[in-house]
Amino acid sequence: MSTVEVVPPVRMHVATRSVEPSSHPARLPRPAVDRRGLQLALGGLWLLDGALQLQPAMFTSRFADQVVAPAASSQPALVAWPVLHASHLIAHHAVVADLVFALVQLALGVGLLFRWTVRPALVASVAWAVGVWAIGEGLGGSLGGTASFLTGAPGAALLYGLLAVAAWPGPPEDHGVGEDRRSAPRPVPAWFARAWALLWVALGLSALLPANRSAGRVADQLDSVAGTVPTWLARVDQVVAEAVRHTGGIGIALLVLVPVAVGLAGLGAGRMRRGAAWAAIGLAVLTWVVGEGFGQLGSGIATDPNTGPLLVVAALALLGTAGARRTRSGAEPEPAPEPEPTLPVGSTR
Repeated sequence: MSTVEVVPPVRMHVATRSVEPSSHPARLPRPAVDRRGLQLALGGLWLLDGALQLQPAMFTSRFADQVVAPAASSQPALVAWPVLHASHLIAHHAVVADLVFALVQLALGVGLLFRWTVRPALVASVAWAVGVWAIGEGLGGSLGGTASFLTGAPGAALLYGLLAVAAWPGPPEDHGVGEDRRSAPRPVPAWFARAWALLWVALGLSALLPANRSAGRVADQLDSVAGTVPTWLARVDQVVAEAVRHTGGIGIALLVLVPVAVGLAGLGAGRMRRGAAWAAIGLAVLTWVVGEGFGQLGSGIATDPNTGPLLVVAALALLGTAGARRTRSGAEPEPAPEPEPTLPVGSTR
C-alpha cells in the first residue's frame, strides 16, 4: 500500500516597496544662475560703479564736460535738453553731485548683497537706472541714429534696469519639508527669454542706423576708440577696423544677422538656448575688448564697465531660465509590482 507524503508548500515572496504619493514636487536641479545670483552680480557691478565715481577726475568739471554732455550729441531736442541741463548743473556743483552719485551706487550695491534689503535695493536700482539711461546716457543714442552695438548700445544703464527686474525675488521652489526655503533656488523668470530676444534683435538692427550703414563708418568708430585706449589695444582696434573696411557690405550684414540669430535662438529650449547664451558671451567679450576698450576703465573718467560685462550677466541669466525642470505635485505614484503567485511544491511516492 502506497503512502502519500505531503510536503508543506514553499512560498516565494517578492519584496515590494510601497510608494506613497507625495504632496511635494520632486527636488529640482539648481539653475545655472538663479535670481539670487543675479542680485549678487548686480550688487558687485553697482559697487564697481560707485568706486569709479570716486576717481579724482570725477570731482572736477571733466565729469560733466567729457561724460554727461557728449550724450546729447546728435540727439533730438527732447533728449538733448535734459542731458545738457544736467551737465551744466553737475559742472557747477561737481564735488557735491559726484559724491551723491557715488554714495547712491555704493548703497545700491550693498543693499543687493543682503537678503533683507534686496527688495528696496532692486526698486531703487530700476529707478536709478532709468534716470541714468535717460539723462546720463541720452537713451543710449537710440533716437539720434548713433547707437552702435560695437561701442556700447543700448547703454549699460538700460541693462542694469532689465536685470534688476529679472532678479526680483519670486516664490521659492518647494524642495521638501524641513529645508530652508530661503535658500531654495528661484529660477530666472521665463519672460526673460523674450526680453533677451528683443534686446539682441534690437542690437542687430542698430547696425542699420545711419551711423553704422557702411563698413567705412563702422571702421571709423573703431579708429576713434583706438585713440582712447593703450597702445597695444589701439593696435588691435586698428587691425579690426582695417578688416571691417575690406569686408564691405558682408561685414554690415553679419553685424545685423548674427545678433538677430542669437536673440531668436534664445527663444528656443535646451541646446539651442544654451548655444545662444554662450554665443552671446563670446560676442560680448569680443566687443568689450575691441569696440569698448574694456570700458575704458583706465581713462580716469569711466563711470561703468560699459555693456560687455552686463551682456555676459544677461547670458548667464538666460541659462538660469532653462535650468529648472518642474514636476507636477501630487502625481499618481507608479504601481508597485504584483507579487508572483505562491507555488506549492510537493511530491508523491
